[in-house]
Amino acid sequence: MRSTDAPVPVTLEQMLAAREERVRHQQAALAAHGLPLLSLTLVAPGPVKDSAPLRAVFCVALERIEALCREHGWRVAACQAWRQATGCEALLAVDVDAGQLKRAAVALEDRHALGRLWDLDVLGLDGRSLSRTGLGLAPRRCLVCDEAAHACARSRAHPLEQLQAAMARLLENHRHAAVC
Repeated sequence: MRSTDAPVPVTLEQMLAAREERVRHQQAALAAHGLPLLSLTLVAPGPVKDSAPLRAVFCVALERIEALCREHGWRVAACQAWRQATGCEALLAVDVDAGQLKRAAVALEDRHALGRLWDLDVLGLDGRSLSRTGLGLAPRRCLVCDEAAHACARSRAHPLEQLQAAMARLLENHRHAAVC
């Protein structure tokens, strides 16, 4: 899709197929590199998962992840990134303890102005995703309120328009901060 193309809504079936493909990519990377994986996707409420603003958010996330690895001296053995109608994705094999990588990923999500829109999953050598709560860390907060994001999502506590407005505010705040 060219950046001038209109955003295309995706179906639940497309999202489920993309998730299955992501798992295949993850399993192949684990087998090939034998290192913990950092999987980057975006939080994008609604049916449109690929747009110019979302691609910009993705690029910032990938830059911050790469900078984080450089700052800590962690070797990135492989980095794959791709874009499709279901959104941008990246997979990095990083030579560091999975728990340490997850803690650093959580810090990025929590501290960066756009971090709430990043979904940074870390998979250990066993292929299982490390959870925030499993490491004694607080759960992600909702885009709209201060409750745990998974609880609001499960109960559909906020209408889509409210979630998209919160996302737009994050983007605008980041844009404003970048100019100042």
